[in-house]
Amino acid sequence: MRVFVFRIKAPYLFLIVFTLFVALFLPWLYQPLATAVMTVTNQNRLVPIYRVDTKEKKVAISFDATWGTDLTDEILSILREHDIKTTFFLAGYWVDKYPEYVVKIAEEGHEIGNHSYSHPHMNSLTFEGVVKELQKNHAMIKDLSGQDSIVFRPPFGEYNNTVIKAAESIGYYTIQWSIDSLDWQNTTSNEVYSRVMSKIGPGEIVLFHNAAKATPDAIRRIIPELKAQGYNIVPVSELIYKENYYIAHDGTQKNRGEN
Repeated sequence: MRVFVFRIKAPYLFLIVFTLFVALFLPWLYQPLATAVMTVTNQNRLVPIYRVDTKEKKVAISFDATWGTDLTDEILSILREHDIKTTFFLAGYWVDKYPEYVVKIAEEGHEIGNHSYSHPHMNSLTFEGVVKELQKNHAMIKDLSGQDSIVFRPPFGEYNNTVIKAAESIGYYTIQWSIDSLDWQNTTSNEVYSRVMSKIGPGEIVLFHNAAKATPDAIRRIIPELKAQGYNIVPVSELIYKENYYIAHDGTQKNRGEN
């Protein structure tokens, strides 16, 4: 039986050992570094308020207004019937076109939120551009309703650190939603009802639209059902914490005093 012995010169042996080391151990060295980078990134990323961590059985339902008014009177009538106050996030060009409805919504006792002036993709704007969008709409809302808006919903739900910091610099809390009714899609009131009621819980913020066909019939069922379950329906600004809070990475606003 013959035994074959391979002789490897020292420079090649070093190269082979080094290659094996890189292949086997470099991923383990890289992993903690990657984790650290991700942690720093997550820590620096700002998020809006999607929902509120609360033990109280209260929720907020909100309406975005960016087109039309056909169903607004019907929605206001339903809210009035159940003595419910909510938040309407109004786009500035809608305010320009339907100033009488801004007055009407305010006279009904509802909160008016800022939905920007021109409904742009906010991430494409500079800090100053975001401030200009909000201030222009703020001034019109103030002039028509007397309200100083403090809650802002970014168009398309689009945001970044610049958007949130710019809004905060002029006194705004940036608000998203935790339950999307999807009423703007080609859907039925039954589907909207089921979607909302299957996800509802304390501190949730529900998104509706003032011109969605399925919305009036859906809230006719949702509001009395929520009240029957013991929920208090409030405007967004009455649901959120105004101070001594932090926002978790998932968008849940929490009271520091309770954690």
